[in-house]
Amino acid sequence: MKVKLKDIIDHIDMQSETRGSYVNLKTGEIISLSDEDLERLEDMDEYEINELPDWQQEELEEELEFLKHEEDYEALPRELDINSYRILEKFIFSLDDDEQVSVLQEAIQGKGAFSRFRNKAANLGLLEKWYQFRRECHQEIAIDWCEQKGITYE
Repeated sequence: MKVKLKDIIDHIDMQSETRGSYVNLKTGEIISLSDEDLERLEDMDEYEINELPDWQQEELEEELEFLKHEEDYEALPRELDINSYRILEKFIFSLDDDEQVSVLQEAIQGKGAFSRFRNKAANLGLLEKWYQFRRECHQEIAIDWCEQKGITYE
């Protein structure tokens, strides 16, 4: 079984504190699930789940499949594993322009750092460069993760 590296990177890009992505080790399929939905379903027994209207069961199909076969899935790195703040710092220090470095360093101080960073990077014309840099970092993370887990990727 091979997993598409691009798909892993895309899911890493979409990670949040409340949403995780998982690779099915048998099929290579990647699913994204909210912690809230999983917690709610874990608290329900099979009878309660079966009593849900069909449309709700269909909506929750991925979550239900995941819970039934959780051992077949491996979690992708989450926001805490990725350390997005450190990636911001690496990007800033990769820049050659001291003024840009100074502006962006100031932007990432305190609460709201990511939003301020994006605004300042956009004003400096660096947003596309930032997105490319972040994507490359996520690619490194994805490759390392696959190698650690023994997952073949293409």
